[in-house]
Amino acid sequence: MPLRWLAEYAWLPDHAEPTPDVLIEADAGRITAVTPLTAGGRPAAGVEVLGDATRLPGLTLPGLANSHSHAFHRALRGRTHAGRGDFWSWRDAMYAVAARLDPDSYLALARAAYAEMALAGVTCVGEFHYLHHGPDGTPYDDPNAMSAALVEAAAHAGIRLTLLDACYLTASVDGAPLAGPQRRFGDGDALRWAARVAAFRPENEHARVGTAIHSVRAVPAEQLATVANLADRAGVPLHVHLSEQPAENDACRSVHGVTPTRLLAEHGVLGAHTTAVHATHPTSADVTLLGDSRTGICLCPTTERDLADGIGPARRMAEAGSPLTLGSDSHAVVDLFEEARAVELDERLRTRRRGHFTAAELLTAATVAGHAALGWGDAGRLAVGDRADLVTVRLDSARTAGVPPVGAFFAATAADVTTVVVDGRTVVAEGRHLTVDVPTELRHAIAEVVS
Repeated sequence: MPLRWLAEYAWLPDHAEPTPDVLIEADAGRITAVTPLTAGGRPAAGVEVLGDATRLPGLTLPGLANSHSHAFHRALRGRTHAGRGDFWSWRDAMYAVAARLDPDSYLALARAAYAEMALAGVTCVGEFHYLHHGPDGTPYDDPNAMSAALVEAAAHAGIRLTLLDACYLTASVDGAPLAGPQRRFGDGDALRWAARVAAFRPENEHARVGTAIHSVRAVPAEQLATVANLADRAGVPLHVHLSEQPAENDACRSVHGVTPTRLLAEHGVLGAHTTAVHATHPTSADVTLLGDSRTGICLCPTTERDLADGIGPARRMAEAGSPLTLGSDSHAVVDLFEEARAVELDERLRTRRRGHFTAAELLTAATVAGHAALGWGDAGRLAVGDRADLVTVRLDSARTAGVPPVGAFFAATAADVTTVVVDGRTVVAEGRHLTVDVPTELRHAIAEVVS
């Protein structure tokens, strides 16, 4: 059934700022027409506006892509942010939650977490998934039961999912074995990991399977190529945590004599199908390697500052040739508007200069670049032929009142999202998820896994 929306403002591809009064039409989940209704303040010739078009007051954007998520981290929000510590002490708290999850409790937690993303305007999520087996490392009867739970959770929440199944084999760069909660992450070696991944084929069209290398700490150098080759043969995305902390760089140099980026390059991991997550501490040579190979960079500023990891050289990496995307990572906050403006504002802190990214560049990172990094090259633009993903942000809230539409990325928050459409289906209306009571389900799901 054809659908029509009349956007008060819409941000169209290759436009520096939003366009007023745009009619968007779709059929079978695809955009079939995008028509600005005014030209120089006058109705465009030959355009008939029918009363069946749904009005979208405010600014309508393409669907947002959350390129890096760990759904179970949502249970940590508000529990790990105060006091002293670093990434490594935070990781201990994260492992405690990981140890308590099973397929049923993970389904409940991920369903609520993904529904919260939908409320924030996210229409597609990249789930960096390494919580594979039972707590002692024994596979479930279905070795991909946890993967299936995430696919089902995204279906309930109404968003698309790229399951980035992560190879996680060792506890450190020098090959220390997995221990404690880490045992449930591992498959023994990369070939067995690859066999398990190849056996999982989601039946639902909303989900696709990609690949991931957890980090150079977790996959021995001689097995990196096995993961990269699988991703290349299957034509699927490959993501990897990279240089998140200086300690990772130091350990890699000590064991291999090179930086993590150089090690990945030597084993064929970098490339246009690959996204490096964080890349907070690359050397100048690393930046060149990443850019020349067109390896993408997923920035997660809220998590990076929460864990005191540092500020990466976002502008230099973009200028070197690496497309930028955004992720919520630990879900300390689920708000891609905040993540987007943090890219600009963190650059200001690092350089003590203003004006590094335009609003249009930040929008690209949050939309079309993010979808492409997750293997959905037909999403992230309000353009004919693309998926009918629409996100409308109100311009009359206490945060956005008086703000010009082009400034919404520097003013709006997730709380200003009123309407979310995914593949032509309305998931959020008037700021409410249509099928999930998000606060109630989050409260219950988190109570199950947090003592």
